Amino acid sequence: MDDWIDYYDSTHTIYVSKLHRDLHFQIIARDIIGYISSPDATVLDYACGEALSANQVAAACGKLILAEPAPGVRGRLISRFAPNTKIRVRSLDDVRKMTEQSIDLVVMNSVAQYMTPEELDSAFTTIRRLLKPSGKLVLGDVLQPEVGMFRDVMALLSFGARHGFLKDALIGLVSTALSDYRHLRSRVGLQRYSEAEIIAKLAAAGFSAQRAHTNIGHNRWRMTFIARPPMVR
Repeated sequence: MDDWIDYYDSTHTIYVSKLHRDLHFQIIARDIIGYISSPDATVLDYACGEALSANQVAAACGKLILAEPAPGVRGRLISRFAPNTKIRVRSLDDVRKMTEQSIDLVVMNSVAQYMTPEELDSAFTTIRRLLKPSGKLVLGDVLQPEVGMFRDVMALLSFGARHGFLKDALIGLVSTALSDYRHLRSRVGLQRYSEAEIIAKLAAAGFSAQRAHTNIGHNRWRMTFIARPPMVR
């Protein structure tokens, strides 16, 4: 994961325009809000990235914890959301030290592909400890083994056509093909899991899980899972 952390801590070109970036985070925030069950809930966004629309998520819950491994991104989060008393910014090391059974909802979106299987297992174990018995983990944007980069390209072009940045998307795809992202993706790779593999990994960490009907975000070719601690009978 360290190589990807360094990449996202740099000045990267993963978004083809400001409109693409802003819409990306707005849609993710909207989808996260849909999983918040109470206005008093404590929500943890695990490896949140820039989280530009976190104010909207915070408005729908009691407390929002933004956990981010990249120090540069974390510094920007602290500056950006300092006026919002409902938002706290933490490192992943901080998360591991948090109080047991203190979180109602954990969102881990577009993260699993950047972690080794062992890192993902460790994260699931930490999250399982932090969740309240009534809580849930939403694991979003999981890449499937049989779905390659072509589907990501088509998802971006469709997104751009719907929202008015198709030209920027086409230019951005050329830039991405020549960028550090493409080279890093080729060298390090992205982790892909089948539905059964993710459910088995979650079960090994003590979760009961099922695939959601729709993915978080705009890419319908990726998967989202809802995982809960087993019900005590």
